[in-house]
Amino acid sequence: MDAIELLETRAWVQRAVVGLNLCPFAKAPMVKGQIRYVLCKARDTQALLDTLCAEMQALAAADPEQVETTLVIHPNVLADFIEFNDFLDLADAALGELGFDGVLQVASFHPRYQFAGTEADDVSNATNQSPYPTLHLLREDSIDRAVAAFPEADAIFETNIATLEALGAPGWVALQAQCKADSTGTIAAAGVVAGKT
Repeated sequence: MDAIELLETRAWVQRAVVGLNLCPFAKAPMVKGQIRYVLCKARDTQALLDTLCAEMQALAAADPEQVETTLVIHPNVLADFIEFNDFLDLADAALGELGFDGVLQVASFHPRYQFAGTEADDVSNATNQSPYPTLHLLREDSIDRAVAAFPEADAIFETNIATLEALGAPGWVALQAQCKADSTGTIAAAGVVAGKT
């Protein structure tokens, strides 16, 4: 049985990322089952970095038809958004040290994600707000293909802002609650009592 963090993140990908079309490139890998979800139980940044490096190597070695992208969900470390944001420098440095510059890219999602120049409650921040701190490993060639196939890629952010403003803060809160309900419903349907990991 998958941990609740994985189930809730899957529900978020389905309902928010794909359902609201926040990332037009995410639907195909989701439908094809090509997204790898990894629950990292690390409690310190070094253990998280070790897991992230292992996942970089695994993604680079994997057949893209099997694993297109990886989400590393780490609920027990970097709950503070500033510390999380600072960690991205370490992640990018590791990418270079492993020789994956131009091969892989690290994107970031966090429950308290906040773009520079915005207020904490600005609905535009929701484009990058996930249920748990999450590092997203993407293949550079996949990004290049997606952008080439979607000539209006620069407009995605503006479209997302308009979508989220139309949804509004209450709508976003309701969507988050539904993701949580989806995850606990999956566990209940399987006859498993949800607990902390």
